[in-house]
Amino acid sequence: MAVKLNEIVNYTNNLLSPERYRDYCPNGLQVEGKPEVRCIVSGVTASQALLDKAVALNADLILVHHGYFWKGENPVIKGLRKRRLQTLLCHDISLLAYHLPLDGHPELGNNAQLAKQLGLITEGGLEADNPLSIGSVGRLAAPLKATEFAAQVADILGRDVLHVDAGPDMISTIAWCTGGAQGYIDKAIEHGVDAYLSGEISEPTTHSAREEGIHYFAAGHHATERYGAKALGEHLAEVFGVEHHFVDIDNPA
Repeated sequence: MAVKLNEIVNYTNNLLSPERYRDYCPNGLQVEGKPEVRCIVSGVTASQALLDKAVALNADLILVHHGYFWKGENPVIKGLRKRRLQTLLCHDISLLAYHLPLDGHPELGNNAQLAKQLGLITEGGLEADNPLSIGSVGRLAAPLKATEFAAQVADILGRDVLHVDAGPDMISTIAWCTGGAQGYIDKAIEHGVDAYLSGEISEPTTHSAREEGIHYFAAGHHATERYGAKALGEHLAEVFGVEHHFVDIDNPA
């Protein structure tokens, strides 16, 4: 079954409301391909490896969290930028990308989907004063020792977890924000939770955790953001009756 590209774009824009976010890149349709879509490939980042896999799967549309045209980026089209755009244009494949809007969606977003994977119960937004909060606050289904929780996260996400062991023996309350959100540990501290989980860690994060007495878990930028694009792609496939493939191009970061 084929559906018009603009129908998918309009539906997804209405679903994620990208105009409500102040972001670092354009959200929505970034590269226009053929006017009809039969097959969607979703992934975390529009890398060359993902594009090549999409070509092999005869995709008409690629849906990602990390697309192109970031603020402050060199606008010259050469090197890997040329090769990526050339791949899309030569095969007439559209690129649809949502950054913060996909982080923040309460059902299909990265933070909501990570909570689903880890069995976390969401009780509110990490940014208390922001109705479009990126990140969440909640609790575990049952208290766990910090080491047990770290092992559980590692098992579910399939990668080692860096744990700054600085909080109470048992974890009940937790805040989380996928990707490069280590700086939001200060917001987690304001909520008084036992632990904070994000994708990446920076040098100051360790000191903040130790000095404020909070556990910190770095579970991987890619690993924590694998689930939003997949959930959105599955949703679009169900709504429009098109084919969908999620392709996980592994990234240790």
